This record gives sequence, structure tokens and C-alpha cells, in this order.
Amino acid sequence: MALLLLASAISCEWIGNAPSFGDDFITYTIRAGNHEVDRNLNTPFTASSMRFQAIFDSSCVYKNAVPENQNDINKLYGFSDCSSQHQNNSARFGWNWREGALRIYAYIYVNGVRQERELGTAELNELTSFRIDIRENTYVFTYRGIETVMPRHCSGGVGIAYKLLPYFGGDEAAPQDIRIKIRNL
Repeated sequence: MALLLLASAISCEWIGNAPSFGDDFITYTIRAGNHEVDRNLNTPFTASSMRFQAIFDSSCVYKNAVPENQNDINKLYGFSDCSSQHQNNSARFGWNWREGALRIYAYIYVNGVRQERELGTAELNELTSFRIDIRENTYVFTYRGIETVMPRHCSGGVGIAYKLLPYFGGDEAAPQDIRIKIRNL
């Protein structure tokens, strides 16, 4: 890992999505036909909370080819947990465009079982704050000042964990280029 960081520092090439430099947000792009962001890199995560702000633009208004897939939850940002892969244990915010609104979700895996809960809506081009706290055997999602508690499989720290970047789908890949700006706090 240290060798990789040294090599990237020497080569002057940015690993992962590059910051826009006009502000301190990173613009994540999921290209049409893909699920993952450009140059996806799941970096280590060791904290007991994740705080960030996001801006969704008009590229996040989409229509799936299969109508029932409009209910699928896209992933915004979060982390794996409990020294396991993210489809075993993880916490992240999700989103979708449904019924004329951008809907926000708490989206978790607990011992391989997925759970989600709708938290509200977000406005396009509006700065929105998000927070996930680990409290022993629960996750606390804070959205628009309201805390939502979700179960967690393990207790203590995250162990060996990694950040989870934006992802489009469910079943279908992005029908167009999707852009989301994120700023870590």
C-alpha cells in the first residue's frame, strides 16, 4: 500500500475521482451504461462517523427502462463494517428518483441482510448534509436534523473497512451520465 501511494505521488496522477478545484467538492460521475463511478477506489475507512455534504444536479433525474426498477435504490456514500465485505455489513445513504422527487434512504447490510428506510427528499442543486454515526450495535443516520436508528451486526470499531462511493442500480446501469458532488466534513 505504501509503495502504491509513493508511486502515485511521484507520477502526479490523481487516484480516484479528481476534485474540481473550483470548490472543495469531488464530482463523482457514473457514465451511461455503468454502475460505478469513474476510477472507483474504495479507500480505507477507520472512523466512528461519516459526515459529508452532497449536491445532486439535473443529471440525477432519470427513467429506468423497466418501470419497476425505478424503485431500486442507488447508493450515495458510506462504508463497509465489521471487517467484512460491504454486502455482508455496511452503512450508507441511498437515493433514487421516483414519483417526481429525489428520495433519500438509510441503506444497510446487517450480517448479509439488506435493510433500507426512506428518510425524506432532497432538492436538486441544493447543498444537503448527511451523517452516519456508529453507536455500539446501531447506526444512527442523520438527515435534515432527524436521527434514524438502524441495527448493526458488530460492536466496537469498524475493523478493516473501506469507503463506499456512489453506485447506480440495482438491476439497471445508469441510463445517462449521473453527476453527484460530495464534500467530506
